[in-house]
Amino acid sequence: MSDMNVFTDRLDPDMCVVTARAGGDRAGCLVGFASQCSMRPVRFVVWLSKANRTYEVACAAGFLAVHLLTPDRYELAALFGGETGDRVDKFARTHWTERHGGAVVLRDACAWFVGRIEQRIDGGDHVGFVLDPVQSGGQDKGEDEPLLRLSDTLTIEPGHPVQ
Repeated sequence: MSDMNVFTDRLDPDMCVVTARAGGDRAGCLVGFASQCSMRPVRFVVWLSKANRTYEVACAAGFLAVHLLTPDRYELAALFGGETGDRVDKFARTHWTERHGGAVVLRDACAWFVGRIEQRIDGGDHVGFVLDPVQSGGQDKGEDEPLLRLSDTLTIEPGHPVQ
């Protein structure tokens, strides 16, 4: 085990699903690297793997949607984390709606926001998409329910190989 694993193995971040739409293409993936990154102005960053189809679509998009899930939505996490949009239309298997800028929002998420892509930052095998939130929403029920975390998703085999 490398010294860095001693640190990273202790982390258990919230997981989210990020969706992108550009032209006629829709894509989405399960993401474990995401965080608010500025208070004034409010900014959020999501890191997308360069191996992922969602990354390709996000590069052509103007907006991304970021969704929080609760553990009872494991199937949704498994769909977006374990299947690849190269072979499967994930959106045919879930309920979604179009929001600001044509963003695709998943109806079964407990909370979501649409963000305008302000900047892209190359971080190695992932690219950070810095987002300016422009619209948000969520379900009225279950505000105190815990969020889906990395430890809840360890059994999901990634749709693309991990680089």
